[in-house]
Amino acid sequence: MRALLKVLFGVFLLSAACPAAAAQDDASLDGLFARLQATPDPAEADEVAAQIWKIWTRHGTEQVDLVMAHGIVAMNTGDLRRALQAFDVVVNLAPDFAEGWNKRATVFFYLKNYEASIGDIKRTLALEPRHFGALSGLGLVTTALGDDKAALKAFESALEVNPHMPHARQRVKELRAKIKGKRI
Repeated sequence: MRALLKVLFGVFLLSAACPAAAAQDDASLDGLFARLQATPDPAEADEVAAQIWKIWTRHGTEQVDLVMAHGIVAMNTGDLRRALQAFDVVVNLAPDFAEGWNKRATVFFYLKNYEASIGDIKRTLALEPRHFGALSGLGLVTTALGDDKAALKAFESALEVNPHMPHARQRVKELRAKIKGKRI
């Protein structure tokens, strides 16, 4: 743990020399989103979505990308406290980096800090309105809060951007049935 904090502190000190960059501004994203919308092939859609995620996950500066990678490893191994520390550093070093906010929103969701998660999702979407992962995440958070209408809207919005999300499609189907059932 101390080693990670040393690395994070060192990265923070180096941040003054860190030029501003934002993965969501990558010029190739427009074409990738167009392909994602146009393809009827699920395999191609998965490939395009993976390319989008690859772009989103890399800030482009060594310092931010290093801390981001540490946070992702920590999150994927269930060390949510360490992941949160890493993503806190990422959003402080690169407040213009949508995926830093999205990753921290994910950790907040896992920690059941839904309000903080929603706040970070809103920041993600302000920076990258096409972030289908954040939109889907918003659906999960609002579902956990019991707001089925907001969850439905979020999952539908995710599918407008990326129509190749089976989980989101299933959640839309379930939520529409649930909401319709409540009206009767």
